[in-house]
Amino acid sequence: MDDQYESAEAARWRMVEQQLRARDIVDERVLTAMGRVPRHLFVEPAMECFAYEDRPLSIGAGQTISQPYIVALMIQLLRVQPSHRVLEIGTGSGYQAAILAELAAEVYTVEIIPSLAEGACAHLEALGYRNVHVRHGDGYEGWPEFAPFDGIVVAAGAPRIPLPLIEQLREGGRIAIPVGSARETQDLILGEKRGGQFMVRSIAPVRFVPLTGKGGAEDW
Repeated sequence: MDDQYESAEAARWRMVEQQLRARDIVDERVLTAMGRVPRHLFVEPAMECFAYEDRPLSIGAGQTISQPYIVALMIQLLRVQPSHRVLEIGTGSGYQAAILAELAAEVYTVEIIPSLAEGACAHLEALGYRNVHVRHGDGYEGWPEFAPFDGIVVAAGAPRIPLPLIEQLREGGRIAIPVGSARETQDLILGEKRGGQFMVRSIAPVRFVPLTGKGGAEDW
């Protein structure tokens, strides 16, 4: 068991140095969080040996865990501070929520698939993350009871940025979301509220599973 732990830890830090720092991930807090969270515990057992490769992996229910670089990039875009309250849409297995929990004061995460929400709760509780709150529900609606949020990250592609998420973003807050067609490459969009205006810019081409629910798949 000790050898397995050391091997996984070494693989995580190689991932940080070779896949993240070597590219354009420069936020030291993000790099440290990526090195701390055991990604292999958030994938299907048969996929554990691939956990620290830079690629998405199956987590069941037709969903995937994003490649480490994309997770790090989206979180870096948010500029998360220790006092921040962050909303995540698309909990999946809970991996990205764990990274956010290392960085923010509170993380609120919404997952539309019941089995994934339940599994994410189990993973996060087992690892001792007490500042993550998981809810089964429609991510399109966000989590208005705890708004406004300093940052919002959406781990699913949408045809447009959902209005409820823009409304739940604090002045000065940032949102990272893939926008575009479900059948094509999407654009990773960074949105920011400044001076009462909502400004957006394209960051990189990405490919995510579609956002489902009220404003998701039915609009594709």
